[in-house]
Formats: sequence, structure tokens, C-alpha cells
Amino acid sequence: MAGTMSGFEALPRGGAAVALDEVEIAILRSLAVQLLELIGPGDEPAEDEDPLAALFAEGPSEPPTDPALARLFPEAYASGESEELRAKSSEFRRFTENDLRARKRTDALAVVRGLDGLTPKGDGGAVLKLTAEDSRHWLGALNDLRLTIGTRLDVTDEDESGELYRLPDDDPRKPMVMAYLWLGVLQETLVETLMP
Repeated sequence: MAGTMSGFEALPRGGAAVALDEVEIAILRSLAVQLLELIGPGDEPAEDEDPLAALFAEGPSEPPTDPALARLFPEAYASGESEELRAKSSEFRRFTENDLRARKRTDALAVVRGLDGLTPKGDGGAVLKLTAEDSRHWLGALNDLRLTIGTRLDVTDEDESGELYRLPDDDPRKPMVMAYLWLGVLQETLVETLMP
């Protein structure tokens, strides 16, 4: 495995691995916990609740007001469209957002649990090994983290080679930009490990 700030590498029998130092582990864990807090707690079904009723439970019909949440849970139809499309978008959200939130929570929890299960080496770092299923959860969480950070930084397609990436070290946004870029490396290399 490569050293610190590297990406994922494919494992011979499937899955992926990445070497992380203790700072990287702490950053990833902190970001995943913040994502869980942003997404919010799930409504756990009661033990005696009918599973079909839980499946058809209605969720929110209005888009989130927080721009990051709005990016994680986008409208089904473009905003500003007709009243009919807004009504359809609202209806779609009511029946899909709860499931989408649950999946995003599962993905973020997989990151936290994976990091918590690491056995540190003498230098405090560790090698994280993921199964193919774990890799898919991590990929979902990495994507959600990048969307959230990108929204907070106002990253747009035009920023790909723009000023945001050339910020001076004393700019307060610099740590988040560095995290955004690093998460991009992790995401890209994890995708590569899942390719046949």
C-alpha cells in the first residue's frame, strides 16, 4: 500500500484497501459523523409495526431549506416549473425521501464503523480493508460528503480549475477545499477498484 494521502487499491480477491494515518482517520470519521448529524436521525420502526406500513410511510413533501440537504435530496423536477410538476415533485419526495435518508445514514454509518474497527499500527495509522459491499457503502458516503462540502464551498463546474483550488494557506476555506480534493481522490480510486 502507498503511504499517507493515497487512494484505494484493489485487493486480489475483491474489495479495496487504503492506508490511512491517524489524522486521516480522524478527519474521515469526523466528516462522516457530521454527515449523520446533517441527515438526521431515522425513524426506527417499532417491533410490532407492520413492515408494509413502514414501507409506505410518508416523508416530507417540501424540499429542505439547508442548501447542503437540498443537494443531497434534490427535487425530482426542475424548480420553477409548472404547478403540476411541483406537485409531482412533492409527491415523489413524500414517498422516496425517507428511504433515501435511510440509505445515506447506512452509508455514513459504514464509514464510522469501518474506521472504528481499525487496528492502529505503531505510528497510529492503519490499513482499511473493505469488501465489495462495504466499498459501495463507502462510495455512497464519499459522494455525499463531497456534495455537502462542495455545496458549503459553493463549488460549481466552473471551479474545477478555478480560484478555489489556488487559495492561499491563510484562507479559512483552505482546509475544507483540501478535504474536498482528498475525498475526490478517495472516491475516484474506490470507483476504479470496483471496475471489472
